Amino acid sequence: MIIVTGAVGFIGSQLIKKLNDNNFKDIIAVDNFDQADKNKNIAGLSIKERIDRDVFLDWLTKNGKSVEFIFHIGAKTDTSLFDKDLLAKMNTEYTKSIWHSCIDFHIPMVYASSAATYGLGEYGYTDDESEIHKLKPLNPYGQSKQDFDMWALDQERKPFFWTGLKFFNVYGPNEYHKGRMASVIWHAYNQIKATNGMKLFRSHNPAYKDGEQMRDFVYVKDVVDVCYWLMHHRKNSGIYNLVSGTARTFLDLTQNVFKAMKVKEDISFIDTPEDIRDKYQYFTEANMDKLKSIGYKKDFHTLEEGVEDYVSNYLVQL
Repeated sequence: MIIVTGAVGFIGSQLIKKLNDNNFKDIIAVDNFDQADKNKNIAGLSIKERIDRDVFLDWLTKNGKSVEFIFHIGAKTDTSLFDKDLLAKMNTEYTKSIWHSCIDFHIPMVYASSAATYGLGEYGYTDDESEIHKLKPLNPYGQSKQDFDMWALDQERKPFFWTGLKFFNVYGPNEYHKGRMASVIWHAYNQIKATNGMKLFRSHNPAYKDGEQMRDFVYVKDVVDVCYWLMHHRKNSGIYNLVSGTARTFLDLTQNVFKAMKVKEDISFIDTPEDIRDKYQYFTEANMDKLKSIGYKKDFHTLEEGVEDYVSNYLVQL
C-alpha cells in the first residue's frame, strides 16, 4: 500500500493520479473528506481506502507492516493563519508521529516542507542543510515547517529513506478550491475571464519596474514527477528544493495567460497593500543543483509550457 496524505488537496490528488497512471492502484488516501468540492479532485481515481486524518495515526500503528511508502503532503497551509498551537499540532507534531512510525515499520517517506521557510530570503534559497538553521520564516505556517525540518535533521534515528521537499509557487490543475491561496495563474485566468483585464501589484522598490517582480514557479506535474522518481530512488535522504530554478516576472506570467486564453492584453497596476508591503518579496529563485546531483534528469516545464497546458487543457474546461 502507498499512503498519500492531503489526498484531496491540490498536490496530493495530482500525485495519486500520477501513481494510478503508472499502475499503482493500492492507494490509501488520507485527508478530511467533508468538503464536497475538494473531493472532486479524486473522483474517478483508484483508491483502496479513505482514512480521515484524525484517525490516521492510529490506523498507521495497526497497519504499518503493510505500507510500502508514505507521501506526507497534507498540512495546514494558510500563510495568514496565526494560530501557532494549531499549526504546531497539525504540521510539526503530526509529521513527527508519522516519522516515528516510518522508523518502526521501515517505511520510506517523502514529506512536504515549504519555501515559506526561507522568509525574505536573507540567506538565499539554497537547500544546503548546514545553512537551514539560519532561516527566518515570516509567518507561523513557515515556522511550523522550519521547526520540523530542523527537528528531522537533528534526529539520530531516521527512516531508512526520507526526503523533505521545499515546494515553491506551485500551480496547476486541482487548485481551484484554494481560493485566496491559489496560484497567481489561477487568479489571473479568473480575473481576465471576468473583466478582460488583469491588475498586478505596482513595484514599490526602485530596483524593479512595475510587474517585473520575479518568482520561481513550478508546474504541479513536475512536482509529482519528482515525488514519483524519489519513490523509486530511495537513497540520498535529505531536504531538497523543488521548483524550476528559473525566476520569471509577473508580467511574463500574465502575458502568457492572456496568450493561452486568446485575449488581448490589458494589464494595469495597483498599490501593494500596506500591511504586506514591507515583507513583499521582489525576487525568489532557488538553487536546484542538489536534486540534480543525485540523478534527477527530467526537464521541468517552462513557464510558457506550463501555463499553456494548464489554461488550455484544464481551466477552460471548468
